[in-house]
Parts: sequence; C-alpha cells; structure tokens
Amino acid sequence: MMGMFGFTKSSRLLSRNQFEHVYTNGATFHRGPIRIHMVENMLEHNRLGLSVPRRAGNAVRRNRIKRLLREAFRLIPDPPVQGYDLVVTVRQHAPFSTEHYQSLLTEALAKTCR
Repeated sequence: MMGMFGFTKSSRLLSRNQFEHVYTNGATFHRGPIRIHMVENMLEHNRLGLSVPRRAGNAVRRNRIKRLLREAFRLIPDPPVQGYDLVVTVRQHAPFSTEHYQSLLTEALAKTCR
C-alpha cells in the first residue's frame, strides 16, 4: 500500500495523446542530459511523464533513472507553479542523485514563472 505520499495516477501522464500534446505545445528546458517539456494543464496540480529511451542504458539503469525522477518530482516541497504537465526526456548518463533531479525540475518550473 503506497499511502498518501505515493506517486498517484492523477500525478502521471498516461496516454500517448497526453505526451504528444506536451511535445507539440510545450516549452522546452535543457540542462545536461535532461530535456523537460512543459505545458499548462488547467488542473490544480502538476503531472509528470517520463521518456527514457533504450540508448540511455540497460533496463536496470533506465528503471533507476525513472525511480529517481519520480521520487524527485514527488519530493518537491513547494513547487513554484502548479497546473503544468511535464515530460522529462533523458539521454545517456550515469544516474544523478534525487536532490540533483529535484533541483532540475524545480529550476524548470521556476523558469515558467518568469
């Protein structure tokens, strides 16, 4: 049982159409091997979608990167803005710490405030 702190279904982008909407209509933020696409979603909370291609590493590495990104998204204490869909695309790299991913996501959200 995940409890109240889990990464709920309402916090995720689930369908291909949702991902395509973010890719075609969203702004893009680059930092190192991470690319973040963002678009407003008309909801009161942010949602996250992850795209980690095979060239990012073997299954163990890809899953670790996804786990760390989900946890970083979940742990953002007070997001600078609410109501955005984010799709994080990753290139090949050694997994960063949760704190590093968290700072990248926070920085991307803060850029939308400017």
